[in-house]
Amino acid sequence: MMDEVRRDLKIKEKANGEIKDALAIERTSFANERTFLAYLRTALSLIIAGFSLHQFFKSEISVWLACILIPTGLYIGYKGYLKFVKKRAFIKRKREAYVPAKQMLALLKAEKAQEKKHKA
Repeated sequence: MMDEVRRDLKIKEKANGEIKDALAIERTSFANERTFLAYLRTALSLIIAGFSLHQFFKSEISVWLACILIPTGLYIGYKGYLKFVKKRAFIKRKREAYVPAKQMLALLKAEKAQEKKHKA
């Protein structure tokens, strides 16, 4: 009776572990998107600030500030996009390489069965 309960608990623990792994991958994906949006928000804020300064004040200082803020915003947006794409590809590779424990167990059992057939 006790052995049966322990076996059931181990099976449920493995299933919960697989769910935790899948959710961790999703959390990582969402965190990557959230970081990209933060880069975009910062970039757009700098670009809008540059245009606004130039439009409202039209002084020599505002032109210089606009010349600094706008390219800086564009650069930050570009770098954020590059980081996002790189991380997204990494997450995709990890997601595709992930094998749940149940499938891994089935693969190992199939390999052992083939080894026994070849030995016999």
